[in-house]
Amino acid sequence: MTRLRDWISGVAPGSRLPSTRSLVAEYQASPVTVQKALQTLTAQGLIESRPGVGTFVRAVRTARPADYGWQTAALGSPRAPLRPASAAMRYAANDVIALHSGYPDRELLPERLVRAALTRAARSDAALSRPPAAGLPELQTWFAQELGASTPAGVTPPTASDVIVLPGSQSGLSSIFTALVGRGQPLLLESPTYWGAILAAAQAGVRVIPVPSGPDGPDPDELSRAFEETGARMFYAQPNYANPTGTQWSPGRGEQVLAILRQNGAFLVEDDWAHDFGITTSPSPVAAHDDSGHVVYLRSLTKSVSPAIRVAAVIARGPARERILADRAAESMYVSGILQAAALDVVTQPGWHTHLRSLRHQLQSRRDLLVTSLREHAPQAHIAQIPKGGLNLWVRLPDGTDVESLTRDCESAGVTIAAGSEWFPAEPAGPYIRLNYTGPNPAAFPEGARIIGDLIERNSVQ
Repeated sequence: MTRLRDWISGVAPGSRLPSTRSLVAEYQASPVTVQKALQTLTAQGLIESRPGVGTFVRAVRTARPADYGWQTAALGSPRAPLRPASAAMRYAANDVIALHSGYPDRELLPERLVRAALTRAARSDAALSRPPAAGLPELQTWFAQELGASTPAGVTPPTASDVIVLPGSQSGLSSIFTALVGRGQPLLLESPTYWGAILAAAQAGVRVIPVPSGPDGPDPDELSRAFEETGARMFYAQPNYANPTGTQWSPGRGEQVLAILRQNGAFLVEDDWAHDFGITTSPSPVAAHDDSGHVVYLRSLTKSVSPAIRVAAVIARGPARERILADRAAESMYVSGILQAAALDVVTQPGWHTHLRSLRHQLQSRRDLLVTSLREHAPQAHIAQIPKGGLNLWVRLPDGTDVESLTRDCESAGVTIAAGSEWFPAEPAGPYIRLNYTGPNPAAFPEGARIIGDLIERNSVQ
């Protein structure tokens, strides 16, 4: 084909090519080979076939640069700063030691359950019917019952009618901030916190107020002061295995926060993203202790079931639930029935709880391996606390470390890490990186830690 391509490049555009028989004779090739070569050249746009006429060399078209300048006036300035997606979302080559991702590796997913569930869902009525805007009733019931199982005596558990099924929790955050906070109004965020919440807040146009959070969660006095000084009516937090720190609120902290919410007539958006990723403890949702509608509870299945099954739910009570539902209906109308049916199938199989028990042990061994590797090969990297669950280690680097430069150097050396600056709503409180211990090939953790340690040392010398 190379000889044929070279010959065509010297033929004037618009010229007709010889017949296939002539090309076979010219290049001493089989008719099949010549036909495949012509098909490939056609696909590449070098030649074109005109039925009943012949095959011709295509004219070379000079690409004219597109001018989109008119859109500047039509669009105006963006309503919110344009923030790119997190580096934690980028793909990495197979030969890279990937410590940056926010998703667990495929071997940590219930693959057999997922494949079987999708097959059954495709054969069910869900493949051809439109589900209700709030979700399949059976799936609503499952989400309500799961939270209700943690509800103590004396507190009214949620019902299926309190649940709205979402196409992933990210869309839920956007609807909650838009419908319950409103453009220009204050929103309190734990700091550091999930980069997706920061992104959703920016797109909703709300005014973000960082609230520092430590090993036991946010300081009640600081939170109370933030409500009083800003007039905010909502606080976003991750009480269980926070992303990125892995923090789980201390016992009693949830009740303290609930008391502050009641005093200020405010909401807590509880993002229970890592509900299925407990290691040495189990999650304790704050929402289980509230029946007056102060807690808007988000529960996702995306990371624990499969990233291909983007299904989550928000549990809210009273008018807040109706406002969120109205925004979701306007945004996406409903969530795919097949995905809802598949998610429900997975989490109601006996094998689901077997998988979660196994997952707990796998997470612990991976976490401990990465911690041990860092302590041996990168002693400059300080791990303030060993997370009791979740997917990540939050690592403090020496003062003066250029985190962005370190991230680039690590990537050049074959290790991908995530710069901690993405998880701060305002200026970073110090040089941090987030490392995911659930990525592929945990056997490479020691080598990855060695590379990180060497580059931290080199960065501090510069």
